Amino acid sequence: MRASILRPRPLSTFDKNGDFLMRTASIITIGDEVLIGQVVNTNASFLGQRLSEVGLEVVRTIVVGDDYDEIMRAFKEYNASYDAVFVTGGLGPTHDDITKKVVADFFGAKLVEDADVLENVKDRLARRNIPLKQVNRDQALVPEGCTVLMNHWGTAPGMLFEKDGKFFAVMPGVPHEMRNIMTEHLVPRLKEKVVGQVIRHKVLKTAGIAESSLFELLGNLDDILGGKAKLAFLPSQFGVRLRISVKAKTAEEADVIADEVAAKIQAKAQKYIYAEGEVDLEEALGNLLKERGLTLAVAESCTGGLISHRLTNISGSTAYFERGVVTYSNQAKVEILHVPEELIQKFGAVSEEVARAMADGVRAISRTDIGVSVTGIAGPTGGTEEKPVGLVYIGISDVRGTMVDKHNFPDERVRFKDRASQAALELVRRRVLGLA
Repeated sequence: MRASILRPRPLSTFDKNGDFLMRTASIITIGDEVLIGQVVNTNASFLGQRLSEVGLEVVRTIVVGDDYDEIMRAFKEYNASYDAVFVTGGLGPTHDDITKKVVADFFGAKLVEDADVLENVKDRLARRNIPLKQVNRDQALVPEGCTVLMNHWGTAPGMLFEKDGKFFAVMPGVPHEMRNIMTEHLVPRLKEKVVGQVIRHKVLKTAGIAESSLFELLGNLDDILGGKAKLAFLPSQFGVRLRISVKAKTAEEADVIADEVAAKIQAKAQKYIYAEGEVDLEEALGNLLKERGLTLAVAESCTGGLISHRLTNISGSTAYFERGVVTYSNQAKVEILHVPEELIQKFGAVSEEVARAMADGVRAISRTDIGVSVTGIAGPTGGTEEKPVGLVYIGISDVRGTMVDKHNFPDERVRFKDRASQAALELVRRRVLGLA
């Protein structure tokens, strides 16, 4: 057993033969452009998902600039603390790409030319009629003793070190190159090494309820989770995602636990849950409308066509979406939807009365089962003490009559539109289900 070499590793274990079982992972993203926010770190997001899928628990992720000392410090700390380290970035041909140099020094290896990598570099440059220069040839240099991960999508190869029970992978920062190297070279290796641990995530998506209210509604989480799972609340302008996370020895065991937890949550919050998995509300609503054989038309003011845009993002939406009209001005509301002009003069365009007339109007001119309307004040100007920025009325007209829901989303303009469109779609969903 090599436990003394492998410490510290608080979350790791060994099997009965003393062989190391890979459990924990960390991610190091290198590049000043990521550190200062010029580039969004999509690589860490992708790696986190793929590593979780193979059963590795990502414990930490860090972004480091193009600085030798900082990179070396991160390598030492993460390699000592976690079973596997995944590094992206800094493998390009320019002077600021120093990751390979640091890697070589970290492992005490000299850089040697790899014939297969050089051939790949020459071939890619030749196909683009680019002459081979020394800076390109240098990309074929790799630390001696590493496993070269051929990059068929670029010129910088990936590198893998397996030493003293550690798994240390280095990949280019170009997203499509990193993803392909990870998928083709590393995932198959990891599936062989990560045994006896499975991580499963199940997502329940909710709308129409705030995070704090949802938390209170669920009550004692210990009763729901039973010490076998974790639950994360992930709020956004589109609602709250509930992520159930389970670690178990087998996929079957993990799935059973996740399903049990999901069932307990659904028993308490079913009204607000519109989908399981990464399904957007417009798709969930579209499926519901198709199942019920219902048609829909939308009259939008403050959302400027966003509701119609979201509905028509779904393939097959012609089965239920008849039309959408943007009646932004008062004149448009009168001419297209036949909203009485005196109604606008008396109550204002942003009012329950006008929302009701808009919903009735769009349903009448389109002859659909459901008419939806939205009118509000997106801001940042236009609000008053009586009608502040963020005020929005949503109308629903159907065979049972017409109802209007009032909300206030005091947010910046684009987020206001997102939230108002989500509220409108959710109100339709509940109306169809008899919950509103």
